Amino acid sequence: MTADPLARTADPTVRATVRAYYDARFGGDVAAAAALIGEEFAFRSPFVTSCSPEGHLDGLDGLLGITDRVELISELYGADEATLLYDLHTVPAVGITQRTAEHFRLRDGRITAITLLFDSAPWQVLMAAAGPAAAPAEG
Repeated sequence: MTADPLARTADPTVRATVRAYYDARFGGDVAAAAALIGEEFAFRSPFVTSCSPEGHLDGLDGLLGITDRVELISELYGADEATLLYDLHTVPAVGITQRTAEHFRLRDGRITAITLLFDSAPWQVLMAAAGPAAAPAEG
């Protein structure tokens, strides 16, 4: 039996790095999350595009302030990439449960790119009600 040339094996470092990042970010440890990001980095979400670890983590305190819990649904790992699927449950006053997919690219054990996918419509309504000060900044 010959090996499939397209088959990719998950690197245990990929899982360890992505889970450490996920745990640090949702635990509010910005420094630990940022430490797992490589020098060349790109982040894209429906609201924020950033090329710096600090830029995409800037609003973390605000998000965590309205987050009740995060429920991890699925984890997929490859040789240099990972995808997490989770539900972000906000506090009852906000009332949003956000299904989120997050794709990571890694090089040399560090995260080089994150693409965050979610339906932004509920957040747009919330930010419109909060006024101009609630608009996310690009960084």
